[in-house]
Amino acid sequence: MTPETSPGHAIVTGSSSGIGAAIAARLLREGWRVTGLSRSDPGLDDARYAHRSVDLLDASALPAAVADLHPTAFVHAAGLMRGGLVGALDAEAGRTLWRLHVDAASVLVDLLVPRLPKGGRIVLIGSRAAAGGAGRSQYAATKAALVAMARSWAIELAPRGITANVVAPAATDTPMLRDPARSAVATKLPPIGRYIRPEEVAALTAFLLGPEAGAITGQQMVICGGSSL
Repeated sequence: MTPETSPGHAIVTGSSSGIGAAIAARLLREGWRVTGLSRSDPGLDDARYAHRSVDLLDASALPAAVADLHPTAFVHAAGLMRGGLVGALDAEAGRTLWRLHVDAASVLVDLLVPRLPKGGRIVLIGSRAAAGGAGRSQYAATKAALVAMARSWAIELAPRGITANVVAPAATDTPMLRDPARSAVATKLPPIGRYIRPEEVAALTAFLLGPEAGAITGQQMVICGGSSL
């Protein structure tokens, strides 16, 4: 596939592991150019992939990380999980979740939107937990905020043909699921009898970035394996 016929150039945060890595791999297979933003380099052996090391928790570092980039799509897949019951919440953990999930997305989209072409795409990786869940209030609040931001951006950007959507999986089989730091929050197996696969999240994300999804905007697409039933 030549650069002229490439689907485009996507910036993907959290591309070093989990859902972000699956999205980067899927887009590369479909011919996209991908720039990954994360602290560690996934070491992808593909000439169309470029990695930029950046701490997404440091808002002051984000402008330089994307200063010379003119993508056609942006995917915010970086995430972490922290939990706790009300009455014993960790305020610093809550601030960290907000900085990574919400502030980083807001800063990067604000920087990139003026450069997105007509027909550009924004996808934020949310969570089914945005609807709320015991022991997940701080995490859920940040994921619910992504939905509100995406819906607001969607109506603002509709005249330019730019879409903004959220892909919200239930428990997904990634390193984050096995992170000891989330041990206070019990993980529930979806009714389908297995966890969501990162590749399934990547497939829906890739579709939303494509030309056939031009009429889908301001939506939260839930991949729950029956957990919402």
